[in-house]
Amino acid sequence: MSVKSLPRLQDKVAIITGAGGGIGRESAILFAREGAKVVCADINEQGAQVTADKITELYGPDNAITFKCNVAKEEEVKALVDSAVEKWGKLDVMFNNAGIMHPEDDNALNTEERIWDLTMDINVKGVWYGCKYAILAMRKSGGGSIINTASFVAIMGAATPQLAYTASKGAVLAMTRELAMVHARENIRINALCPGPIRTPLLMEFLDTPEKKNRRLTHVPAGRFGEPIEQAYGALFLASSESSFVTGTDFKVDGGLTSAYVTSDSEPIGQLPKNFMA
Repeated sequence: MSVKSLPRLQDKVAIITGAGGGIGRESAILFAREGAKVVCADINEQGAQVTADKITELYGPDNAITFKCNVAKEEEVKALVDSAVEKWGKLDVMFNNAGIMHPEDDNALNTEERIWDLTMDINVKGVWYGCKYAILAMRKSGGGSIINTASFVAIMGAATPQLAYTASKGAVLAMTRELAMVHARENIRINALCPGPIRTPLLMEFLDTPEKKNRRLTHVPAGRFGEPIEQAYGALFLASSESSFVTGTDFKVDGGLTSAYVTSDSEPIGQLPKNFMA
C-alpha cells in the first residue's frame, strides 16, 4: 500500500531572485508546485510577473507575488526580504540566483573595469545582501535554507575567457562555505548550486557562435547543454528537508563536466532525454 507524501516544500515561503526567466523561472514554478509560497524577484519586473502569473494559473491565487529588485542595491534586497515576511510571516528558503555574464567580459587584458565592477556588484554583492537579510529573517523563524547560484567555473577554469564572471562565482562559492560554517548551529543551511553549461538566454548570448558552443560542449561528458529545469530540481533538493544534513557544499549539476579530464569524441546529443519527467 503506497502512502501519498506531502509536497516537498509544503507551507514554506521562498524568495527566488532572477525569477524572470531561465533557472529562476523554472525553480519558482517547481517550488510552487511543491507547496511553497514564492516571491518572484527580478530587476525585469515584467519577466517576474510572467512567472508569478504562471504560478497563479497552475496553483491558484496567493501562491506568488512579484518584486522588482536590483540585487546590487542593499536597500532593495532588504525590502525584498521584508516583503516576504510581511506577506506570509516568515522566510524559509532564499535562492540567490540572479546574476549576469556580460558579453564584454573577456580575459585579464581586455576586460574593462566597468564590466568587472558591474559583475561583482550583481554576482557577489547581490548574493552577500541576499544572505545577510535572509539570515536575519531565518533566525526569527528557527532556520532555513539559502541557495546561492555559483557555477562549475568556481571549481575549474572556463574554456572561453570570462574573467569577471569566473572570479565572481569563485567568490560566491567561498562566501557560501564560510557562511555555512558560521551559521550551521542556527539551523540555517547555506549551499552553492554549481550548474554546468545551461541552455539559458544568459549563456546562449555569450556563446554566440557555433564555434564557442562546440568548444564548451567538448568538455561536457553528457554531450549537451543542461536545461533550466534540471537545475531547478537541484535547487529543490537543497531547499527541502531531504537535504537537512547538507550545508557548505558545492552541489554540482553539470553533466559530469567537473569530473572529466577528457571526453569522448562523439557528437553532441542535443536536448533532454525523452524519458525525462519534469
